[in-house]
Amino acid sequence: MIIPPRVVRGQIVGVVAPAGPVPIERLRRGLARLGDAFELRVADSVTAPRAPTTPSYLAAPDEVRAAELTKMIADPDVRAIIFARGGYGAMRILPLLDPSLLARDPKPIVGFSDATAMLSWAHHAGVRGIHGPMVGQLADLPASDITQLIALLTEPRALGPRPWSLHAHGRGVHRGALIPANLTLASMMVGTPWPLPLGNAVALLEEIRERPYEIDRYLTQLLLTGALATTTAAVIGDLVGCHDPNPPSGDGDPNDAALATVLERFRSAAIPVAVGAPVGHGTRNEAVPFGALCELDLDRGSLAILEPAVA
Repeated sequence: MIIPPRVVRGQIVGVVAPAGPVPIERLRRGLARLGDAFELRVADSVTAPRAPTTPSYLAAPDEVRAAELTKMIADPDVRAIIFARGGYGAMRILPLLDPSLLARDPKPIVGFSDATAMLSWAHHAGVRGIHGPMVGQLADLPASDITQLIALLTEPRALGPRPWSLHAHGRGVHRGALIPANLTLASMMVGTPWPLPLGNAVALLEEIRERPYEIDRYLTQLLLTGALATTTAAVIGDLVGCHDPNPPSGDGDPNDAALATVLERFRSAAIPVAVGAPVGHGTRNEAVPFGALCELDLDRGSLAILEPAVA
């Protein structure tokens, strides 16, 4: 695994939308939150009017989104790439990308949610990415999360113990590569050329607006395919809006229905779990390196990240 070189303050960071469109005002507010840390280069289609023939859920046609991302990867002046927004669509352009370009000039790719697909693609290309906030989310996050993202890009040091309040469901100390991911994308990437590297890993999973039975479906699929067969442990981040207002039973879901589903599925596979990572679509989204060695101590309720995102 190549750990890309750190980004020096003032260097160029590219902003692309390889998935869904981002409202211009949210884009502007997010870019402003990065201050003067970097020179920001925004791909043309991010702010251009969308063609009427482009589906509403895509920022631009596949060929345009892939070409803009490829241009950023190939440009030696661009030292990191941050997604403007997730949504849906990153999977569609993976076959159009050349992983050798990223391997020849390694640079961190930053995103989460739908960008899980791109982080796994980068991992298969041999380059470490960063699971972290995208530009469209930055305006809603506390300053500490933005400071953390900038530090992760610019400082070649391991994060060490995280100040998270984790609740353990299991015991012992578990080490492995930290693989942060959106649960839906982790499931959808199985069977593609770029599955998430969950073997012997500590999976960090988050989700938004998926009902408990859908969460059950994704986890069960991961279990039945063997994708989680050798996963060391799991950490659960935000499960935002993951409830069913009209479940088949007719009774309203309790507030913890989604979490109860997650815990039951991991318990069935004898995979220990910690709950409470400030990662995902909630009011926090702490950036963490994708694939860095970590140590999860369930007896202490702590997670330490032992490798950096950049070198």
